[in-house]
Amino acid sequence: MTEVHANSAAGPLSQIYINEVPVDAPWMWLAAGWRDLWKRPLLSLGYGVSFSLISFAIVYALQSADAAALSLAAAGGFMLLGPMLAVGLYELSRRLEAGEPTPAGAILFVATKSPTQLGYLGVALMVVLLLWIRVAMLLFALFQGPQGFPPLDEFMSSLITTQNGIGLLVTGTIIGGGMALAVFAISAVAAPLLLDRDIDVMSAIITSIKTFNQNTGAMLLWAALIAVFGAIGLVTAFIGMIITFPLLGHTTWHAYRALIKVAPSAS
Repeated sequence: MTEVHANSAAGPLSQIYINEVPVDAPWMWLAAGWRDLWKRPLLSLGYGVSFSLISFAIVYALQSADAAALSLAAAGGFMLLGPMLAVGLYELSRRLEAGEPTPAGAILFVATKSPTQLGYLGVALMVVLLLWIRVAMLLFALFQGPQGFPPLDEFMSSLITTQNGIGLLVTGTIIGGGMALAVFAISAVAAPLLLDRDIDVMSAIITSIKTFNQNTGAMLLWAALIAVFGAIGLVTAFIGMIITFPLLGHTTWHAYRALIKVAPSAS
């Protein structure tokens, strides 16, 4: 167990302890998340429907702007905001765990312990999303040339049948995967920690990175599971996200609870 000191937004220090967990711990978190999903299915699946519809809207907007070839990158990049968009699901799992009432209003309009600091984390993730979209456009221009974006069906076909398309697919996957892993490292426990405790965003991010470093095997398995469920959502035209998004949200809360313990400082 590792101890981390964190500044509270209210002033005093907190002691954050990082637990060491088995490499296969994510399977237990996933099982707990699955149970939460079906305890309040209307609320949980409502989040999934909203996330799915927003993804549809992004793709539709890109198609309307004759930039449908960016749909895959945009939809994948949008998932970088998942840790922020799932805050209501963390709160639902927290209330279920504590035996507290779970009214829809309290879940949809979450009263977090560090609202301003959580907002800063959201801004940081949004900057990463915009950076990823910019990188995706630059990669497209590099591999496909200066011509405009092709129709989506032509673009998808070219990704696996042409040399430039395969190069774009491989390069984009490597860069996008690296960015996604970096976002995962800084936000895996930071978002639920800022919901649960009154601390500053930098302390939450540092705690998340240290948690990743201390539990690399378990965290990589958890990241891989997120990638698999995210892929399921994409290949099912976002319909799968109706279940996978809330499942990942609930599971993230249980991951946080297993990995982090916070106690008031005696100093």
